[in-house]
Amino acid sequence: MSTTAVMNGKQQTNELKSAPDARKTEGNEAPNPTRQIPEWLTAELFADLLQKNIPNFKCIKNFAVRPAQAAGENYATLMGLVTIDVELESGTSKQVSYMIKLPIESIQKLFAGHNIFDTERTMYSDVIPELEQMYGEVGVEVKFSPQYYDIETPSEFGVILMEDLRPRGFKNANRFQGFDMEHTKAALKKLAQWHAATAVRVETKGKYPEIVTVGIYTEGLIDAMENMDKTTPNAFYDSVPLYEGSELYMESLEKNRENFYKDFRAVMKADPNEFNVLNHGDFWANNIMFQYDAFGKIKETYFVDFQCERYGSPVNDLYCFLISSISLDVKLKHFDYFIKYYHDNLIECLKLLKYPKKLPALKDIHIALYKYGTWGLYELMGHMSIVLVDPSEAADVNNLMGNTPEGEEFKKSMYRNERFRKHAEAILPWLYNRGVF
Repeated sequence: MSTTAVMNGKQQTNELKSAPDARKTEGNEAPNPTRQIPEWLTAELFADLLQKNIPNFKCIKNFAVRPAQAAGENYATLMGLVTIDVELESGTSKQVSYMIKLPIESIQKLFAGHNIFDTERTMYSDVIPELEQMYGEVGVEVKFSPQYYDIETPSEFGVILMEDLRPRGFKNANRFQGFDMEHTKAALKKLAQWHAATAVRVETKGKYPEIVTVGIYTEGLIDAMENMDKTTPNAFYDSVPLYEGSELYMESLEKNRENFYKDFRAVMKADPNEFNVLNHGDFWANNIMFQYDAFGKIKETYFVDFQCERYGSPVNDLYCFLISSISLDVKLKHFDYFIKYYHDNLIECLKLLKYPKKLPALKDIHIALYKYGTWGLYELMGHMSIVLVDPSEAADVNNLMGNTPEGEEFKKSMYRNERFRKHAEAILPWLYNRGVF
């Protein structure tokens, strides 16, 4: 990739050495427009950042950027890995790397009027530092996320530039296997710390700005989802009769479908008489990263992808995580235990941060899980199907959201693959017996 060198923050005309151009497709593959690195992402955009953050920075010697995730690992944005070889004033070199989140235009249009990049920038620059400071003020060090960096680009929607966590030993757990007990408890403990701080913050400092409380599920988007369900084939409902044991609940599931969006809208409205938090809103396997020690034990847990925050019942995050991302061996068997573990940590943190209202009882969390059970069904149809589908070039946002023949085939593969079917055959009767339908 040919670009412009940056010497001490000033543009030069000599050509940088670089990795092969990530904007070009390999072999004879047709380019996938949702996974192309934009032409404007060049070395000079990083000059000021490097000068501020790297002592004795002299110039950029090599610059490379490539997609950081395979198809099927992220649908709403394009993740890029930026690798930069830097020359220092001493003549020595060092390599730095960043993760950059880039917009997909079709997704931005889908969320018309709600720029998810503005939401995430606000989270990284304002909300997360405030939450971490709250713990610091009571003598406890808590980190929720990677380091965020401001950077100016020609992007209409902006970008999110953050620390590459991999050099520090962070990685995702295997989404196909699902989280075991250790990983589930680590994620729930950090989630409880997050929820507690956000709840205390609202009660002591007032409401968060709307940009981080409404989330992506606006009335307009819910209307569009409901209309699509009425006017196009629904691969999930068409697939359920193929599941073993579906005759037990199929009639009830179809009746529930008639009221699904009414119930869905109820979940979206925070009840001021209940315990509410700022939900992560997209709390599934790929948005949770773990750091391990030399013996393979979890040292630290970070969250990423803060684009879908929503203020309301913690049921939002709990169902999303426990339905979509936990090993089938433990997700239902230990469901109540996981809620108890979350609640124990939540109460500990609420007390630590001096929550001024009545503490939520364990039964209050369970009541909310029953009351908003529709969210459990939604997460099965939504995040769980994404977590368990095989990676392929068909796994992109156009097929996920569209009603083309290719899109319909992809959605059938989401709901009819062996991995999803096994989970669904266990979870659907469980939801039915809990009264969700």
